[in-house]
Amino acid sequence: MIKLRAAGNKGLGRMTIPKEMTAIGFDAPGAADVLRPETTAVPSPGVNEVLIKVSHAGVNRPDVIQRQGFYPPPPGASPIPGLEVSGTIVALGEGVGRDVNGQIVCALVTGGGYAEYCLADIRHCLPVPAGMDMAAAAAIPETLFTVWHNVFERGWATEGETLLVHGGTSGIGTMATMLGKAFGLKVITTCGSDKKCAESLKVGADYSINYKTADFVEEVARITGKAGVEIVLDMVSGDYVPRNLSALAPDGRHVTIAVLGGLNATLNMAQIMQKRLTLTGSTLRPRPAEFKALLADEIHNNAWPLFADGTLQPVMDRIFPLAEAAAAHARMEAGDHIGKIVLQA
Repeated sequence: MIKLRAAGNKGLGRMTIPKEMTAIGFDAPGAADVLRPETTAVPSPGVNEVLIKVSHAGVNRPDVIQRQGFYPPPPGASPIPGLEVSGTIVALGEGVGRDVNGQIVCALVTGGGYAEYCLADIRHCLPVPAGMDMAAAAAIPETLFTVWHNVFERGWATEGETLLVHGGTSGIGTMATMLGKAFGLKVITTCGSDKKCAESLKVGADYSINYKTADFVEEVARITGKAGVEIVLDMVSGDYVPRNLSALAPDGRHVTIAVLGGLNATLNMAQIMQKRLTLTGSTLRPRPAEFKALLADEIHNNAWPLFADGTLQPVMDRIFPLAEAAAAHARMEAGDHIGKIVLQA
């Protein structure tokens, strides 16, 4: 269990919490402009939950897909978009120790982040260290949890191996690059322009391939001396999958975390057998709370110290006011962002 330090904010437990708040909603799926502010009830924390007065909320691709109507919230989750927040704990549910009231945290949530107040499982909260910007804190949980689980747990990343990351300047891409380098991996990214490739190199990638002007399979072969990469972190799927498999070394691992390029792929099973490849993937949002609590513990013990001491910092793109969530989504869909987009509550 993650130990949150006592906040020492006297009287915070008696602060007045309003009955209503501003949140971002939409009446029907559609383009970014369907998002609009609405007034809704402030939720009450249940067992193991805390109520967070939101400072900032991260914007992620699953939020966009939910707004488009293709990624409904799991049972019991808030219909309000938003999978990560930073802020202050202001109310406690059953089973939560009183000493965390007033604690400044960031949290992975199953929904509800685009609001002035948000519920979080106390076990999915990480303490925001002194000196960390609250916008940056909100930009970390979703990508950190996703990358840690998929690269290091499902992908079995080991020091000295090479990781291929598609979408090198996205929130996931920049996080995967930073974590990969911090734990001794060589990192190759793909990006859609020379400018983005240059930015990916600044983040720490060893090589970055402009997939619009070069064949990434050929470039990986050149970079690795035809050996291939041990791990592919894939957000595209579709027709990228057989190309990814060609870029993998024997005993390589292909980890899928999104299907932006299509749900279906044609596979050469003989190639998979001959190279002894492992194909896996995951979605984090619907996983049980207990699983995410264990994942949070592992991250807190192994990766969080690198953020706490400033060794790693999320790559930030732009901060929008909460009321301008539609503009934030439009920017993400335009594909021009580098790093994380964040809303300020």
